[in-house]
Amino acid sequence: MAHPQKLKLSEEEIGTSAPLAAPSVRMHSVEEAGRMLGLKRSITWEEIRLGRLKSVRVGRRRLVPTEYIEQYVELLKREADSGLAA
Repeated sequence: MAHPQKLKLSEEEIGTSAPLAAPSVRMHSVEEAGRMLGLKRSITWEEIRLGRLKSVRVGRRRLVPTEYIEQYVELLKREADSGLAA
């Protein structure tokens, strides 16, 4: 079985100077948001219920925008810095 040949690309070909593209998916299910945060499903729902992790309703679905996930991480960092974390 032949092994595929590795390609070597220059920085110009890789495009390292270009800014990173925005994520294509900006709305996540509660389960996906929990996985992104490393939280169990029940904890993710509890954080939404408490208002710590914001979410939106789209029809009958509850979704968490990427922006709200980032805000939640910042909240956790502030709590850790101020000694409020449990």
